[in-house]
Amino acid sequence: MDDFPNFDFDTLAVRAGTARSDFNEHSEAIFLTSSFVFASAAEAAERFKNSEDYFTYSRFSNPTVAMFQDRLAALEGGEACIATASGMAAIMSVVMSTLQAGDHLVSSRALFGSTLGMFSQIFSRFGITTTFVDPSDLDAWQRAVRPETKMFFLETPSNPLTEVSDIEAISRIARAANALFVVDNCFCSPALQQPLKLGADIVMHSATKFLDGQGRVLGGALVGSKKIIMEQVFPFVRSAGPTLSAFNAWVLLKGLETLSLRVEKQSANALEIARWLEAHPAVGRVFYPGLESHPQHALAMRQQKSGGAILSFELKGDTPEQMRANAWRVIDGTRVCSITGNLGDTRTTITHPATTTHGRITPEARAAAGITEGLIRLAVGLENVGDIRADLQRGLQG
Repeated sequence: MDDFPNFDFDTLAVRAGTARSDFNEHSEAIFLTSSFVFASAAEAAERFKNSEDYFTYSRFSNPTVAMFQDRLAALEGGEACIATASGMAAIMSVVMSTLQAGDHLVSSRALFGSTLGMFSQIFSRFGITTTFVDPSDLDAWQRAVRPETKMFFLETPSNPLTEVSDIEAISRIARAANALFVVDNCFCSPALQQPLKLGADIVMHSATKFLDGQGRVLGGALVGSKKIIMEQVFPFVRSAGPTLSAFNAWVLLKGLETLSLRVEKQSANALEIARWLEAHPAVGRVFYPGLESHPQHALAMRQQKSGGAILSFELKGDTPEQMRANAWRVIDGTRVCSITGNLGDTRTTITHPATTTHGRITPEARAAAGITEGLIRLAVGLENVGDIRADLQRGLQG
C-alpha cells in the first residue's frame, strides 16, 4: 500500500497502514508488549539511535500504533502522524514541542472548554500567552499577530456552536506571520474535511470521537509534514510519554474502517433533526452548518462535504434560570439519547454545555463564546431519525 495517492478515501480507510507479521494475519495484530528484543548489543544501539525508524520501546514506537498513525496520515493527506493518549494530550504535545516561554499563540475563542482552560490557565504558567479572537473575523486574526506569535489554533466547526472558519484564509495570515497553523478537525474528521489541503500545517484529532465512533477508547493524534511531526513533535512524545496504547490503536484502526459510512449517515440524520428543530415553537435557534440559516453555511459547503453530525439548539426562556430549566427538562426527558459529554458515537448523545463541557470556564468566557443556559448540544447517531425526534419532543412539549 505504498501508492496511497492513487486510492480512494474508503479504500485507504480499510487498507492503508496495514503491516503483517510473519504469521501473515488478515486483521491487524495487537502488539501488547512494552519492549522489543534485539539480536545483539550493536543492533540495539543502532535501533535506539534511529528510534523513529525502528520499534524499540512502546512508549514511543509500537507496530499497532504505527499502523493507526500511517492510516490516519493517509486519510488526512499528511506525510506523518503521531498518536497520543487523548485529544488533550495531542494539544499539549504540539504546543510544548513547538513553542517556548515568551512565545505567543493566537486562537479562536470558540473552543472546547478544556482547550480554553489549557491555553488560558496552564500554558500561561510556562510563559506562553494566548490571544483569543472571533473565529470568523479575519481582521481579528490579523490584528492579534505580534512579533512573538508562533502558532495559530483553530477548531472548525467549533464546539458547541458549530461556527465555521475559513481555513484557507486564516492559513494565509498564519503563513505571513511565520506561525504554525493547527486545526482541530474533531467535529468533521477527514471523511468530511481535510485541513492540510486548505493550508493547515497540522491537523489535530481527539480520536476518541468519530475516529473510534463507538465510545470505546481514548486517543489523540497529530498529522502533518515529516519535518514538523518527526523532527519537532516526536522527540517530545518520546520523552514525555503521552502514549497511545496498542489496544486503543487497534480499536481505532477498526473505527477508521467504517468512518465514512457512519459520518455520512449521521450527517444526514443531523440535517433532518436540525430542520425539524428549526421549525419547533419551543426552540429559539438552531446551530448547524448544513442549514441555510447558519451564518457560515456557504463556507461550510465549500470546505466540508456536509454539515456534519453535531448540532446545537437554544431553547426559549425569559431568564437564564428558566432557559436552564427548559434545557434540563428536554435532556431529562430523553430515553433514547445518552446524557453524556462524549460525541461522535453511533449512539446519539445529548449534553448541556454550560454545566458540563464548558462548566469549568468562567461565566465571562462562556458568554463571550455564546454558550447560554438554554443551549443543548446534540451529537446525532445512527438511530432511526423518527425515534430521535420523538425522544426530543417529549421534553420540548412540556
